[in-house]
Amino acid sequence: MKTETHIKVRCRLYSHQAITLGKSLSLDADQGHYLRMVMRLHKDDHIILFNGEGGEYLAQIEHLAKNDTQCTVLAFTQVERELAVPVHIIQCANNRDKIETVLQKGTELGAASFQITSSERAQFILKGEAKIAERLTRWNKIVIEAAEQSGRTRIPQISWSPSIEQIQIQGHGYLLHPHFGDHWNDLQSCVKQQQPVTLAIGPEGGWSDLDIEKLTQLGCNPIRFGSRIMRTETAAPALLAAVQCLLMAKNL
Repeated sequence: MKTETHIKVRCRLYSHQAITLGKSLSLDADQGHYLRMVMRLHKDDHIILFNGEGGEYLAQIEHLAKNDTQCTVLAFTQVERELAVPVHIIQCANNRDKIETVLQKGTELGAASFQITSSERAQFILKGEAKIAERLTRWNKIVIEAAEQSGRTRIPQISWSPSIEQIQIQGHGYLLHPHFGDHWNDLQSCVKQQQPVTLAIGPEGGWSDLDIEKLTQLGCNPIRFGSRIMRTETAAPALLAAVQCLLMAKNL
């Protein structure tokens, strides 16, 4: 069933719950506050819901109070806004703000997953299960909000790797390096053939020789992206945008 195109919808929310047509759904207190105080919505207004499994749902607000927000699911639209090529990002741990920038912008640009990893020159270290869980909760919140805003119907996965040896390369792997590597044509070929790719972005000081050795052993090839040196938080969004341009050129 498709949504009614004439219905004005100003808000899109992610729900971790199962969403069923014709059924009532309770939203959490933060979402209710957002609808009331930020979006200034009221009873009978419409919102879009999605649960990360593909597609999105039209829902109507039935009750909107401080600790009790209910909506009824009216219709489902099977829409997919993911990149035709899964692009997985390995981001070396930098300061918190820069990691969060990569997660936000990378999600908006279609990254399939993020692996935040430590390295020889990493500036951000996580130790202890409690600290890791707290940070992953924060990172997931950022990704969900970016997915809500950008219209994505799926949520990128996020993981933390305390060492490069523990990261996973999905599809063809490439490590970004400012001075060597000539595999840009290989990356273009992978994209055009719709093969998954993993892009590894180094820390502010760049990948060390030991990091490069470890990544090479995991199957990553060095790649240059232009003649300028980008900041670590710029690289992943720039590469994702380039991949999207290649896909648009091929109408994929």
